[in-house]
Amino acid sequence: MFRSRLSRLRVPTPVLGLIVFLFAAPASAGERPPAAAIASAHPAATAAGREILEAGGNAFDAAVAVAAALAVVEPYSSGLGGGGFFLLHRTRDGREVMLDARERAPLAATRDMYLDASGKPVPRASLDGALAAAIPGLPAALAHLAERWGELPLARALAPAIRLARQGFAVTPRYRRLAEWRREALIAHGAGRIFLDHGRVPEEGYVIRQPALARTLERIAERGAAGFYRGEVARRLVDGVRAAGGIWTLEDLARYRAIEREPVRGTYRGARIVSAPLPSAGGIVLLEALALLEPYDLERLPPAERAHLVIEAMRRAYRDRARHLGDPDFLPDDLAARLLDPVRLAAIGRGIERERATPSVDLRPVLPAAAGRGTDTTHFSILDAAGNRVAATLSINLPFGAAIVPPGTGVVLNNEMDDFAIALGVPNAYELIGREANLIAPGKRPLSSMTPTFVDTGERLAVLGTPGGSRIISMVLLAVLDAVHGRGDVHDWVARPRFHHQYLPDRVQHEPGAFTEAQAARLRALGHALDRIGRYGNMQALVWDRTADRVEAASDPRGEGEAAVFRLRRARADVERPR
Repeated sequence: MFRSRLSRLRVPTPVLGLIVFLFAAPASAGERPPAAAIASAHPAATAAGREILEAGGNAFDAAVAVAAALAVVEPYSSGLGGGGFFLLHRTRDGREVMLDARERAPLAATRDMYLDASGKPVPRASLDGALAAAIPGLPAALAHLAERWGELPLARALAPAIRLARQGFAVTPRYRRLAEWRREALIAHGAGRIFLDHGRVPEEGYVIRQPALARTLERIAERGAAGFYRGEVARRLVDGVRAAGGIWTLEDLARYRAIEREPVRGTYRGARIVSAPLPSAGGIVLLEALALLEPYDLERLPPAERAHLVIEAMRRAYRDRARHLGDPDFLPDDLAARLLDPVRLAAIGRGIERERATPSVDLRPVLPAAAGRGTDTTHFSILDAAGNRVAATLSINLPFGAAIVPPGTGVVLNNEMDDFAIALGVPNAYELIGREANLIAPGKRPLSSMTPTFVDTGERLAVLGTPGGSRIISMVLLAVLDAVHGRGDVHDWVARPRFHHQYLPDRVQHEPGAFTEAQAARLRALGHALDRIGRYGNMQALVWDRTADRVEAASDPRGEGEAAVFRLRRARADVERPR
C-alpha cells in the first residue's frame, strides 16, 4: 500500500521508505551488550554516571547522576534552572518514552511581553535577566526518572553532584571562553558573584564552589520534586525572580510537571530511527529530511552533489519547523503524522532539483493534509549492561542562561523564553523564525531543536545527540547518515566537519574542512551561498555493534567531554523494583 501510493507519484527510486510507527516495539528487546558506556560533555559527569552504574543503578539512575553533575560543572550549558529531553529505552519490556522536561512560560506571560509600544522587540529583553526565564523542568525530570525508571534512591543518584557542588570544580578553557562572552550579563544580573573572580573571568584551574546549589540539590534528594517546586527553595526562586523584574509565581512552580510523550519513529534505508517529538522539532525535522533523501543513492554520488541534496532536504525540513511546529498541547493531536505523511513528503521531494539550489524565498508551502552559535546546551548518551539506554539533551539556552541566580538557591535561570517566536517573523538568537504555532502563551512550552536519537540498523545500535542551537538537527542528520551508510566509526561521526542550512537565512554554514575547494566551487555553481564559520557542536555518542559483540563510545573532540566503556559485575536494570 505504502509503496504503491508513492509509485503513482513517480518519485525517484528507491521510493521513499520513511513510515512513522507510533507504538512499534523495538526488535532489540531482551538483548544484552557486552559492556556499559557513557559519553558526556564533562569528565566529572561521566565519572558520576559510572559511579552510579557500579553501585547497582541502571541507565536511568546514571542519567540522573550525569544530568545533575553537568548542572554543577557546566553552568553555561544546563542546570536545575533549565530543562531538556530524555529519550529512554527500557530492555525489560521494550518501552520507549521521551521525557519532556522542557521549560514552560509563566502563567502571567503574554504574547507581546517583549515588544515595545510600537510593536518592536525590546533589545535583549528575552535574553538577559529574570523576565527571560521560563519555569524550569530539569528537577522534575530527575525525580521522575528516579521514582519511575530507576533502581536506586534519588539521594544516591544525586550524591556525586552534591559532592561536586561542595568541593568545587576547576575552571577550564571552555568555561573561560563562555564566561568571557557573557561576562557583562553575569555582572549586570548578579550571577558573576558565583561564576567570576571579582568581576574578572577566572583563570584556568580556579575552583568554583557552589554551596547554595549543593543545599538545593540536597532538598531535592530529600523531598523529590517538591524540594524544588514547593517550600523554601520555591519561595526563594520566586522572590529572587520578582525582585529582579520577573513574573514567576509559586503557582507556576507548583503546577510544573515533566511529561512522558511517545517518541517519533521512522525508518531510513532499513534502519529504525527513534527521536524526540514535539515540543522538540528535532525528531520531525530529522525524519522529514531523511525521507526526502531516501530516494537517492547518496553513496554513489560525488561529494558535492551529495551535499547539495542534503542541503536541499535541510532547507525544506527546517521550513516546516518555522511554519508549523510548537508545543503539542496547543496544536492538533495528529500534526506530526500529517507532516510526515508519505504523500506529502513525496510532493515536497519532487521540488528538489539536482542541478540547482532552490532559493528559500521561492519555496511554496506544502500544507499538512486537512483533518547560532552552537556553544551552549549539553548532551549525554548512556547504555547499561542490561541494554537500557538514554539519550538526553539539556539546556539553559545561551551560555549561563539569563545570567541570574536567585539568592540562596545556586540555580542559574534559563533564558528559554527566547525560543518562542516573540513576534511573527522575528528571528531569535539562533536566527530561527517562527509563526503562530510558537508564539508566547501562558503555560506553553517553547519549540526546541534538541534531538536525542536512537538509530538501530539491526547490526548496530547508536545512541547520540548534541548541543548546538538551531544546528542540532542538521548535526544529528549528518551523524545518522554516517551511521546508516557505514561511513567510519563512532569517532568519525562526532569529529567529521559539518555543514548546515535552516531555511532562513538562506546560506550554508560550514566548518573548516567540510568541503574541498572544488566541492565548494561546485556548490556555489549550483546556487548555494556558503559561509565558513568556526567549529561548532559537542556530540556525545555510543554504538553497540551486535555483530562484533563490542561497545564503543566517543566524545566530540571540539569539547572537553569524556567517553567511557566498561564492564559491570552484574546488571540489575531488568529487575523490577517494588513500588
